[in-house]
Amino acid sequence: MTVISVDLSNRPYDIHVRAGLLADVGAVLTPYARNGRILVVTDENVAQAVLPKFEATLRDAGIACATFTLPAGEAGKSWTQLERLTDWLLEQHVERSDHIIALGGGVVGDITGFAAHIIKRGCAFVQIPTTLLAQVDSSVGGKTAINSAAGKNLVGAFHQPALVLIDPELLSTLPTRQLAAGFAEVVKYGLIDDKAFFEFCADNLDSFFGGDPDIRAQAIIRSVQSKARIVAADETERTGTRALLNLGHTFGHALEADTGFSDRLFHGEAVAAGMALAFRYSVRLGLCPAQDAQNVAQLLQRAGLPTTLSEAGVTANGATLVDYMRHDKKMSAGTLPFLLARGIGQTFLSKDVVLDDVAAFLDSEA
Repeated sequence: MTVISVDLSNRPYDIHVRAGLLADVGAVLTPYARNGRILVVTDENVAQAVLPKFEATLRDAGIACATFTLPAGEAGKSWTQLERLTDWLLEQHVERSDHIIALGGGVVGDITGFAAHIIKRGCAFVQIPTTLLAQVDSSVGGKTAINSAAGKNLVGAFHQPALVLIDPELLSTLPTRQLAAGFAEVVKYGLIDDKAFFEFCADNLDSFFGGDPDIRAQAIIRSVQSKARIVAADETERTGTRALLNLGHTFGHALEADTGFSDRLFHGEAVAAGMALAFRYSVRLGLCPAQDAQNVAQLLQRAGLPTTLSEAGVTANGATLVDYMRHDKKMSAGTLPFLLARGIGQTFLSKDVVLDDVAAFLDSEA
Protein backbone atom coordinates (compact mmCIF):
# COMPACT_ATOMS: atom_id res chain seq x y z
CA MET A 1 0.00 0.00 0.00
CA THR A 2 1.23 3.48 -0.88
CA VAL A 3 -0.43 6.25 1.12
CA ILE A 4 -0.18 9.81 -0.18
CA SER A 5 -1.39 12.63 2.05
CA VAL A 6 -3.02 15.79 0.75
CA ASP A 7 -1.81 18.20 3.41
CA LEU A 8 -4.58 20.78 3.64
CA SER A 9 -4.54 22.69 6.90
CA ASN A 10 -8.21 22.30 7.76
CA ARG A 11 -9.17 18.98 6.10
CA PRO A 12 -6.22 16.75 5.19
CA TYR A 13 -6.99 13.36 3.70
CA ASP A 14 -5.18 10.29 2.42
CA ILE A 15 -5.01 8.61 -0.95
CA HIS A 16 -4.47 4.84 -0.82
CA VAL A 17 -2.94 3.17 -3.86
CA ARG A 18 -2.74 -0.62 -3.94
CA ALA A 19 -3.29 -3.28 -6.58
CA GLY A 20 -6.19 -5.48 -5.51
CA LEU A 21 -7.59 -2.89 -3.11
CA LEU A 22 -11.13 -3.38 -4.43
CA ALA A 23 -11.14 -7.00 -3.21
CA ASP A 24 -11.15 -5.94 0.45
CA VAL A 25 -12.50 -2.42 0.18
CA GLY A 26 -15.36 -3.38 2.50
CA ALA A 27 -12.97 -3.56 5.45
CA VAL A 28 -11.57 -0.13 4.54
CA LEU A 29 -15.05 1.40 4.27
CA THR A 30 -16.47 -0.09 7.48
CA PRO A 31 -15.73 3.07 9.52
CA TYR A 32 -17.58 5.11 6.86
CA ALA A 33 -20.79 3.05 6.91
CA ARG A 34 -23.51 4.54 9.13
CA ASN A 35 -25.62 1.80 10.72
CA GLY A 36 -24.02 -0.76 8.44
CA ARG A 37 -25.06 0.93 5.17
CA ILE A 38 -23.47 3.20 2.62
CA LEU A 39 -24.83 5.11 -0.37
CA VAL A 40 -23.08 4.53 -3.69
CA VAL A 41 -23.17 6.57 -6.90
CA THR A 42 -21.93 4.96 -10.11
CA ASP A 43 -22.69 4.92 -13.85
CA GLU A 44 -24.10 2.38 -16.29
CA ASN A 45 -20.72 1.08 -17.44
CA VAL A 46 -19.21 0.70 -13.97
CA ALA A 47 -22.44 -0.90 -12.74
CA GLN A 48 -21.77 -3.76 -15.15
CA ALA A 49 -17.98 -4.04 -14.92
CA VAL A 50 -17.16 -3.26 -11.28
CA LEU A 51 -20.23 -2.90 -9.08
CA PRO A 52 -20.96 -6.66 -8.55
CA LYS A 53 -17.47 -7.25 -7.14
CA PHE A 54 -17.72 -4.07 -5.06
CA GLU A 55 -21.07 -5.12 -3.60
CA ALA A 56 -19.70 -8.57 -2.81
CA THR A 57 -16.81 -7.21 -0.77
CA LEU A 58 -19.23 -4.96 1.09
CA ARG A 59 -21.44 -7.95 1.93
CA ASP A 60 -18.39 -9.81 3.20
CA ALA A 61 -17.76 -6.91 5.56
CA GLY A 62 -21.41 -6.84 6.68
CA ILE A 63 -22.23 -3.60 4.84
CA ALA A 64 -25.42 -3.03 2.88
CA CYS A 65 -25.50 -0.49 0.07
CA ALA A 66 -28.04 1.48 -1.90
CA THR A 67 -26.89 2.43 -5.40
CA PHE A 68 -27.77 5.28 -7.74
CA THR A 69 -26.78 4.78 -11.39
CA LEU A 70 -26.03 7.67 -13.74
CA PRO A 71 -25.91 7.56 -17.54
CA ALA A 72 -22.37 6.93 -18.77
CA GLY A 73 -20.35 9.82 -20.19
CA GLU A 74 -20.70 13.59 -19.97
CA ALA A 75 -24.50 13.27 -20.15
CA GLY A 76 -24.33 12.17 -16.53
CA LYS A 77 -23.01 15.57 -15.44
CA SER A 78 -26.06 17.76 -16.03
CA TRP A 79 -28.63 19.76 -14.06
CA THR A 80 -31.16 17.02 -14.74
CA GLN A 81 -28.94 14.30 -13.30
CA LEU A 82 -27.97 16.47 -10.33
CA GLU A 83 -31.66 16.90 -9.50
CA ARG A 84 -32.24 13.15 -9.81
CA LEU A 85 -29.24 12.41 -7.61
CA THR A 86 -30.07 14.88 -4.85
CA ASP A 87 -33.71 13.75 -4.80
CA TRP A 88 -32.50 10.15 -4.43
CA LEU A 89 -30.12 11.05 -1.62
CA LEU A 90 -32.94 12.72 0.26
CA GLU A 91 -35.20 9.72 -0.32
CA GLN A 92 -32.44 7.61 1.23
CA HIS A 93 -32.51 9.88 4.30
CA VAL A 94 -28.91 10.94 3.80
CA GLU A 95 -27.40 12.63 6.83
CA ARG A 96 -24.55 15.08 7.11
CA SER A 97 -22.53 12.41 8.88
CA ASP A 98 -22.82 10.05 5.89
CA HIS A 99 -20.00 9.37 3.44
CA ILE A 100 -21.38 9.07 -0.09
CA ILE A 101 -19.26 6.77 -2.27
CA ALA A 102 -18.34 7.89 -5.80
CA LEU A 103 -17.54 4.67 -7.67
CA GLY A 104 -16.63 5.55 -11.23
CA GLY A 105 -14.73 7.89 -13.50
CA GLY A 106 -14.43 11.64 -13.54
CA VAL A 107 -18.08 12.32 -14.30
CA VAL A 108 -19.25 10.24 -11.34
CA GLY A 109 -16.72 11.83 -9.01
CA ASP A 110 -17.50 15.38 -10.13
CA ILE A 111 -21.28 15.21 -9.78
CA THR A 112 -21.18 13.11 -6.59
CA GLY A 113 -18.79 15.57 -4.97
CA PHE A 114 -20.97 18.51 -5.98
CA ALA A 115 -24.11 16.80 -4.72
CA ALA A 116 -22.35 16.01 -1.43
CA HIS A 117 -21.36 19.67 -1.15
CA ILE A 118 -24.89 21.04 -1.53
CA ILE A 119 -27.05 18.33 0.06
CA LYS A 120 -28.06 19.40 3.58
CA ARG A 121 -25.32 22.04 3.28
CA GLY A 122 -22.57 19.48 3.14
CA CYS A 123 -21.99 15.74 3.41
CA ALA A 124 -18.72 13.84 3.21
CA PHE A 125 -17.80 11.63 0.28
CA VAL A 126 -15.22 9.03 -0.68
CA GLN A 127 -13.69 8.72 -4.14
CA ILE A 128 -13.10 5.25 -5.63
CA PRO A 129 -11.96 6.13 -9.17
CA THR A 130 -12.27 3.40 -11.78
CA THR A 131 -10.64 5.11 -14.78
CA LEU A 132 -7.03 6.20 -15.21
CA LEU A 133 -8.07 9.82 -15.74
CA ALA A 134 -10.01 9.84 -12.48
CA GLN A 135 -7.25 8.02 -10.59
CA VAL A 136 -4.51 10.48 -11.54
CA ASP A 137 -6.52 13.69 -11.79
CA SER A 138 -10.18 14.30 -11.03
CA SER A 139 -10.47 12.21 -7.83
CA VAL A 140 -7.79 14.29 -6.12
CA GLY A 141 -8.06 17.96 -5.21
CA GLY A 142 -11.72 18.61 -4.48
CA LYS A 143 -12.90 20.20 -7.72
CA THR A 144 -16.55 19.21 -8.23
CA ALA A 145 -18.92 20.40 -10.94
CA ILE A 146 -21.58 19.80 -13.53
CA ASN A 147 -21.79 21.07 -17.09
CA SER A 148 -24.19 23.73 -18.31
CA ALA A 149 -25.36 24.96 -21.69
CA ALA A 150 -22.63 27.61 -21.57
CA GLY A 151 -19.78 25.16 -21.11
CA LYS A 152 -17.97 22.51 -19.11
CA ASN A 153 -17.66 22.57 -15.31
CA LEU A 154 -19.09 26.08 -14.98
CA VAL A 155 -21.33 25.18 -12.03
CA GLY A 156 -19.47 23.66 -9.12
CA ALA A 157 -17.58 24.01 -5.86
CA PHE A 158 -14.43 22.98 -4.07
CA HIS A 159 -15.34 20.03 -1.84
CA GLN A 160 -12.52 17.75 -0.75
CA PRO A 161 -13.13 14.00 -0.37
CA ALA A 162 -12.60 12.34 2.99
CA LEU A 163 -10.61 9.52 1.37
CA VAL A 164 -9.47 8.35 -2.07
CA LEU A 165 -9.01 4.63 -2.80
CA ILE A 166 -7.12 3.72 -5.99
CA ASP A 167 -6.79 0.18 -7.31
CA PRO A 168 -4.56 0.08 -10.42
CA GLU A 169 -6.00 -3.34 -11.31
CA LEU A 170 -9.24 -1.59 -12.30
CA LEU A 171 -7.44 -0.32 -15.38
CA SER A 172 -7.76 -3.82 -16.85
CA THR A 173 -11.51 -3.14 -17.26
CA LEU A 174 -10.90 -0.13 -19.53
CA PRO A 175 -11.02 -0.02 -23.32
CA THR A 176 -7.72 1.14 -24.85
CA ARG A 177 -9.23 4.46 -25.88
CA GLN A 178 -10.21 5.32 -22.30
CA LEU A 179 -6.80 4.24 -21.02
CA ALA A 180 -5.15 6.53 -23.56
CA ALA A 181 -7.39 9.42 -22.53
CA GLY A 182 -6.19 9.01 -18.95
CA PHE A 183 -2.58 8.74 -20.09
CA ALA A 184 -2.83 12.31 -21.39
CA GLU A 185 -3.31 13.51 -17.81
CA VAL A 186 -0.33 11.40 -16.69
CA VAL A 187 1.89 13.03 -19.32
CA LYS A 188 0.62 16.43 -18.17
CA TYR A 189 2.48 16.17 -14.87
CA GLY A 190 5.75 15.72 -16.73
CA LEU A 191 5.01 18.70 -18.94
CA ILE A 192 4.19 20.94 -15.99
CA ASP A 193 7.42 20.74 -13.99
CA ASP A 194 8.98 17.27 -14.20
CA LYS A 195 10.87 16.58 -17.41
CA ALA A 196 12.25 13.34 -15.95
CA PHE A 197 8.69 12.04 -15.54
CA PHE A 198 7.88 12.99 -19.14
CA GLU A 199 10.87 10.90 -20.18
CA PHE A 200 9.64 8.06 -17.94
CA CYS A 201 6.31 8.16 -19.78
CA ALA A 202 8.07 8.10 -23.16
CA ASP A 203 10.44 5.29 -22.19
CA ASN A 204 7.72 3.10 -20.65
CA LEU A 205 4.75 3.80 -22.92
CA ASP A 206 4.72 0.32 -24.45
CA SER A 207 4.98 -1.35 -21.02
CA PHE A 208 2.21 0.86 -19.65
CA PHE A 209 -0.22 0.01 -22.43
CA GLY A 210 0.94 -3.60 -22.37
CA GLY A 211 -0.38 -3.90 -18.82
CA ASP A 212 2.88 -3.91 -16.80
CA PRO A 213 1.54 -3.58 -13.23
CA ASP A 214 4.69 -1.99 -11.81
CA ILE A 215 4.91 0.67 -14.53
CA ARG A 216 1.21 1.46 -14.18
CA ALA A 217 1.51 1.76 -10.40
CA GLN A 218 4.56 4.02 -10.70
CA ALA A 219 2.78 6.26 -13.20
CA ILE A 220 -0.28 6.58 -10.94
CA ILE A 221 1.71 7.20 -7.77
CA ARG A 222 4.00 9.82 -9.32
CA SER A 223 1.01 11.60 -10.88
CA VAL A 224 -0.95 11.65 -7.62
CA GLN A 225 2.08 12.83 -5.68
CA SER A 226 2.47 15.73 -8.11
CA LYS A 227 -1.17 16.71 -7.88
CA ALA A 228 -1.27 16.39 -4.08
CA ARG A 229 1.77 18.68 -3.82
CA ILE A 230 0.24 21.32 -6.08
CA VAL A 231 -3.20 21.18 -4.41
CA ALA A 232 -1.67 21.50 -0.95
CA ALA A 233 0.20 24.61 -2.10
CA ASP A 234 -2.86 26.30 -3.65
CA GLU A 235 -6.16 24.55 -2.92
CA THR A 236 -8.50 27.04 -4.59
CA GLU A 237 -6.21 28.60 -7.24
CA ARG A 238 -5.53 31.78 -5.26
CA THR A 239 -1.80 32.01 -6.00
CA GLY A 240 -1.77 30.59 -9.54
CA THR A 241 0.17 27.45 -8.64
CA ARG A 242 -2.84 25.15 -8.98
CA ALA A 243 -3.67 26.73 -12.32
CA LEU A 244 -0.70 24.81 -13.73
CA LEU A 245 -2.92 21.70 -13.58
CA ASN A 246 -5.05 23.28 -16.31
CA LEU A 247 -2.37 22.79 -18.96
CA GLY A 248 -4.19 21.90 -22.19
CA HIS A 249 -7.60 22.56 -20.69
CA THR A 250 -8.33 26.03 -22.09
CA PHE A 251 -7.83 24.76 -25.63
CA GLY A 252 -9.27 21.38 -24.71
CA HIS A 253 -12.56 22.64 -23.27
CA ALA A 254 -13.15 24.64 -26.47
CA LEU A 255 -12.63 21.45 -28.49
CA GLU A 256 -15.05 19.59 -26.24
CA ALA A 257 -17.63 22.34 -26.69
CA ASP A 258 -17.30 22.13 -30.47
CA THR A 259 -17.84 18.36 -30.36
CA GLY A 260 -20.87 18.69 -28.09
CA PHE A 261 -19.31 17.36 -24.86
CA SER A 262 -19.87 13.88 -26.23
CA ASP A 263 -18.04 10.61 -26.76
CA ARG A 264 -16.87 12.01 -30.09
CA LEU A 265 -14.01 13.46 -28.05
CA PHE A 266 -13.19 12.22 -24.55
CA HIS A 267 -12.00 14.77 -22.04
CA GLY A 268 -8.49 13.29 -21.93
CA GLU A 269 -8.32 13.32 -25.72
CA ALA A 270 -9.27 17.00 -25.71
CA VAL A 271 -6.59 17.70 -23.10
CA ALA A 272 -4.01 15.87 -25.23
CA ALA A 273 -4.84 17.98 -28.27
CA GLY A 274 -4.97 21.05 -26.03
CA MET A 275 -1.48 20.40 -24.65
CA ALA A 276 -0.06 19.90 -28.14
CA LEU A 277 -1.73 23.16 -29.20
CA ALA A 278 -0.40 24.99 -26.14
CA PHE A 279 3.15 23.90 -26.94
CA ARG A 280 2.83 24.85 -30.61
CA TYR A 281 1.34 28.21 -29.64
CA SER A 282 4.27 28.71 -27.28
CA VAL A 283 6.57 28.06 -30.24
CA ARG A 284 4.63 30.66 -32.25
CA LEU A 285 5.26 33.20 -29.48
CA GLY A 286 8.97 32.44 -29.42
CA LEU A 287 8.81 30.93 -25.95
CA CYS A 288 9.47 27.24 -26.56
CA PRO A 289 11.87 25.25 -28.75
CA ALA A 290 10.08 23.70 -31.72
CA GLN A 291 11.71 20.34 -30.96
CA ASP A 292 10.03 20.21 -27.55
CA ALA A 293 6.62 20.77 -29.13
CA GLN A 294 7.39 18.00 -31.63
CA ASN A 295 8.44 15.63 -28.84
CA VAL A 296 5.19 16.30 -26.96
CA ALA A 297 3.09 15.63 -30.05
CA GLN A 298 5.03 12.48 -30.90
CA LEU A 299 4.54 10.95 -27.44
CA LEU A 300 0.82 11.71 -27.47
CA GLN A 301 0.48 10.30 -30.98
CA ARG A 302 2.27 7.11 -29.90
CA ALA A 303 -0.42 6.76 -27.25
CA GLY A 304 -3.11 7.04 -29.92
CA LEU A 305 -4.17 10.54 -28.85
CA PRO A 306 -5.15 13.49 -31.07
CA THR A 307 -2.70 16.39 -31.36
CA THR A 308 -4.39 18.53 -34.03
CA LEU A 309 -7.82 20.01 -34.61
CA SER A 310 -8.56 17.60 -37.45
CA GLU A 311 -7.48 14.57 -35.40
CA ALA A 312 -9.81 15.77 -32.64
CA GLY A 313 -12.68 16.00 -35.13
CA VAL A 314 -12.97 19.78 -34.74
CA THR A 315 -14.08 21.82 -37.75
CA ALA A 316 -14.84 25.20 -36.15
CA ASN A 317 -12.77 28.22 -37.09
CA GLY A 318 -10.53 30.08 -34.67
CA ALA A 319 -13.07 32.78 -33.82
CA THR A 320 -15.69 30.19 -32.85
CA LEU A 321 -13.25 28.28 -30.65
CA VAL A 322 -12.14 31.48 -28.94
CA ASP A 323 -15.79 32.35 -28.28
CA TYR A 324 -16.06 29.06 -26.40
CA MET A 325 -13.00 30.07 -24.40
CA ARG A 326 -14.65 33.35 -23.35
CA HIS A 327 -16.99 31.27 -21.16
CA ASP A 328 -14.00 29.83 -19.31
CA LYS A 329 -14.43 30.19 -15.53
CA LYS A 330 -10.87 31.57 -15.29
CA MET A 331 -11.86 34.63 -17.32
CA SER A 332 -11.19 37.79 -15.26
CA ALA A 333 -11.63 41.45 -16.28
CA GLY A 334 -11.84 40.41 -19.92
CA THR A 335 -8.55 38.52 -19.77
CA LEU A 336 -8.14 34.77 -20.02
CA PRO A 337 -4.99 33.30 -18.47
CA PHE A 338 -3.26 30.67 -20.63
CA LEU A 339 -0.90 27.88 -19.66
CA LEU A 340 2.11 28.14 -21.95
CA ALA A 341 5.56 26.53 -21.91
CA ARG A 342 9.19 27.51 -22.17
CA GLY A 343 9.96 23.83 -22.71
CA ILE A 344 9.07 20.39 -21.41
CA GLY A 345 8.72 20.66 -17.63
CA GLN A 346 8.58 24.47 -17.82
CA THR A 347 4.89 25.38 -17.88
CA PHE A 348 3.86 28.84 -16.70
CA LEU A 349 0.73 30.97 -16.46
CA SER A 350 0.53 33.86 -18.91
CA LYS A 351 -1.99 36.67 -18.44
CA ASP A 352 -1.19 38.70 -21.53
CA VAL A 353 -2.33 36.40 -24.34
CA VAL A 354 -4.29 38.19 -27.06
CA LEU A 355 -7.37 36.15 -27.94
CA ASP A 356 -7.46 37.47 -31.52
CA ASP A 357 -3.97 36.03 -31.97
CA VAL A 358 -5.15 32.72 -30.51
CA ALA A 359 -7.94 32.70 -33.10
CA ALA A 360 -5.45 33.37 -35.90
CA PHE A 361 -3.21 30.56 -34.59
CA LEU A 362 -6.13 28.13 -34.54
CA ASP A 363 -7.06 29.10 -38.11
CA SER A 364 -3.47 28.34 -39.12
CA GLU A 365 -3.81 24.91 -37.47
CA ALA A 366 -6.94 23.96 -39.44
